[in-house]
Amino acid sequence: MTLPRLRQLVIAARSLSTADQLAELLGLGEPFIDPGVEEFGLVNRVFPIGDQFLEVVVPTSGKAPAARFIERGGEGGYMAIFQTEDLAAARARVDQLGVRRVWNMDLDDIAASHLHPADVGGAIVSIDEARPAASWRWAGPGWQKRAKPGALRGAVLAGPDPEGMAAHWADILAVPKGRRYLRVADEAGIEFRQGPEERLIQFQIAVKEPRVALQRARGMNLCVVDRVVKIAGVGLELEAV
Repeated sequence: MTLPRLRQLVIAARSLSTADQLAELLGLGEPFIDPGVEEFGLVNRVFPIGDQFLEVVVPTSGKAPAARFIERGGEGGYMAIFQTEDLAAARARVDQLGVRRVWNMDLDDIAASHLHPADVGGAIVSIDEARPAASWRWAGPGWQKRAKPGALRGAVLAGPDPEGMAAHWADILAVPKGRRYLRVADEAGIEFRQGPEERLIQFQIAVKEPRVALQRARGMNLCVVDRVVKIAGVGLELEAV
């Protein structure tokens, strides 16, 4: 079995100042601004970290899904994008599961499907197939030169039924089932915790100098507990690359 790869994590925020904070905190390079997200009533910033990506989206319309997300529960983790080698099979699988595909894109260099968060639980999930696999259209041209050392090691979701969420996500992603933890490619994982509502609450990020980043977070007056920095409703758990 070829496991899907966690390629991108997304924060929905009220202001692009969150992107500025994220860049300062993690020492990230120049972000890409994708005009294509206007389709969803958004502006964004996409930061390469290794060959994975952190994105901040900000709604420009009260009717945008991200605006409704923020209105319901505040800023927070909004989306997780997984890379697959066979999107056609993934689409057939989620269709059979009754998970709605709310957006589909098929281009020469990438194809993608966004899955309805109400059918997934906790976040929007996108399953993407990049061609070639090392490329990533959503980060813009030349992202490799702007990338800083690091990696996305995983994400944490919370909900009233974490075991049920884990089982459902395992079916959607076609990964081995675990009670509250799912392994994906590159030794990354998705963890499920008990919580009052279904929500993407934490990103696990490897950076070159986590101690420096944590010191920087304190200087920025961000909430820091152990190795976790809170920014725009998301906990960023930092570890060494």
